[in-house]
Amino acid sequence: MFILLVEDDPFIAKSIRLALEHLKFSIEHVSTAKEADYFVKNSAVDLCLLDLGLPDQDGLELLKTWREQKIGLPVLVLTARNQTQQCVDALNCGADDYLTKPFELTELIARIHALGRRHRGYASNLLELADIQLDKASQKVYFKNNELILSRREYALLEIFMLHPNQVLKNDILIDKVYGFQDNIESNALNVHVFHLRQKIGAELIQTIRGVGYIFHATPVHKS
Repeated sequence: MFILLVEDDPFIAKSIRLALEHLKFSIEHVSTAKEADYFVKNSAVDLCLLDLGLPDQDGLELLKTWREQKIGLPVLVLTARNQTQQCVDALNCGADDYLTKPFELTELIARIHALGRRHRGYASNLLELADIQLDKASQKVYFKNNELILSRREYALLEIFMLHPNQVLKNDILIDKVYGFQDNIESNALNVHVFHLRQKIGAELIQTIRGVGYIFHATPVHKS
């Protein structure tokens, strides 16, 4: 899952980012409403963690604008405003959930998983396809009942594939979701991670669409 964190407190942002990266989430951090708006409209974000007390615009106004523009991105509001009416206002402006500061990282992570399930119509954190089991809660992956050791990028890539089986996934979308807006990505970085993933789950599961991207086959494709 590719998460956009919109938070102007550097200490809170660093704590959240380190925790989510440790759990193999792909995460990008911005500190202003202007940056957040640009990022949401120009990248493949799966979920937004939105602080309300931003320096250039109130977070609720930004969220309201997104909803008016039919941007359906799941948004979890992070706020120090613990009055009931303010939480109600956040939900009425289009927030999918909210947490009041200070909060436990374990609760934040649980809510992220819950929003991800709800948005995609899943009842469980467990994804199962083609002899692969991916548990988003424990971050463990099994292939033919054997646990796989995956890097954070490999895990993110496999999760994207399993959430979109038998679909052509373009290279630029995959790069956005796995790396975010990093400027120092090697031109062959995605290919390298796909190569390593194929070594671990079998080359036949991931088909290259030359010049376009990749397809993850829900069942192995056997060449005649």
